[in-house]
Amino acid sequence: MPTAAGTMKDCNNGCLEAGSDAVMRTLKAEDLIITPATILKEKPDPNTVAFGTIFTDHMLTIEWSSKSGWEKPHIKPFQNLSLHPGSSALQYAVELFEGLKAYRGVDNKIRLFRPNLNMDRMYLSALRATLPEFDKEELMKCIQQLVKLDQEWVPYSTSTSLYIRPTFIGTEPSLGVKKPTKAMIFVILSPVGSYFSQDTLSPVSLWANPKFVRAWKGGTGDCKFGGNYGSSLFAQCEAVNNGCQQVLWLYGEDHQITEVGTMNLFLYWINEDGEEELATPPLDGIILPGVTRQSILDLARKWGEFKVSERYLTMGDLAAALEQDRVKEMFGSGTACIVCAVSDILFKGETLHIPFSENGSKLARRFLDKLTDIQYGREESEWTIIIS
Repeated sequence: MPTAAGTMKDCNNGCLEAGSDAVMRTLKAEDLIITPATILKEKPDPNTVAFGTIFTDHMLTIEWSSKSGWEKPHIKPFQNLSLHPGSSALQYAVELFEGLKAYRGVDNKIRLFRPNLNMDRMYLSALRATLPEFDKEELMKCIQQLVKLDQEWVPYSTSTSLYIRPTFIGTEPSLGVKKPTKAMIFVILSPVGSYFSQDTLSPVSLWANPKFVRAWKGGTGDCKFGGNYGSSLFAQCEAVNNGCQQVLWLYGEDHQITEVGTMNLFLYWINEDGEEELATPPLDGIILPGVTRQSILDLARKWGEFKVSERYLTMGDLAAALEQDRVKEMFGSGTACIVCAVSDILFKGETLHIPFSENGSKLARRFLDKLTDIQYGREESEWTIIIS
């Protein structure tokens, strides 16, 4: 996972170096204001609600302006936002978001999983969106306080969790296409079950059509911008119309395999050199640096049982490997689902069948079990932070 570098410059505000204390120093968790809700909502069974449709009692907001910097963070009752119709987030999609979870462990302790990686990615996305710098550690402290306040919303189950959605928007009240002089971070929480209506390791079918491209070199595919997701919906609808569940995103004349829906992609196979290999596309600016992706790579390298590569993969590579019976498993990874197995790919009118046994993908299952053991406290790990 890349870390925030201090080389990017803000040339709309006197070329301030990224990482400067001039703005970051003003976001302080110790300034946090908490206004508790007086009416608390009934808590639903997260196993019975659609993903991300129910929200907790409180939210966090932090406003910023170029004149005064960051205002005091404020945890308040969950409520609608009031935005100027000309706000840059509404007019020009100057916004980004993150996604992480709080887990109630088998010991009843509440944990976060590698939240520093989410903050690193959020910081880099903010730089790319010309949104203001912020102190990652101070923001995480505020988020932890929000989760503590709403801790009874963290489900008492090891198959559910509390989804945390930090969002960063430009609130510049102007139709000018420019860097915003006003912005806001807000964080909302939602108890969730499985992202998919079926078991996570029940395989999904993919629709691959080079007519649609998720991201491109020099673009923003490595940032968690809402625009990346909104613009993918048409292709997703096309996938469903063609009898598939998700899109397999391709890139370039050689049909490079990049991502699966909103997930990173892994291929477990015997490569061209006869080596047992777990491969995933490299972080070349097109691929989102997923936290689960990084965790799978870290675990696989620690195990040291097979080659682990960040390399380019094409539909030609996959088709040849399938014909030669060299493919073992293919699966997606992400915070919402952790891992999701792939069974079929519809490409150019032909269905490619990915090996999948009735007992599920063995390696994908191993990653799922290992990660959930860490997240739910069955195994101690430096990757988790206990907040309550």
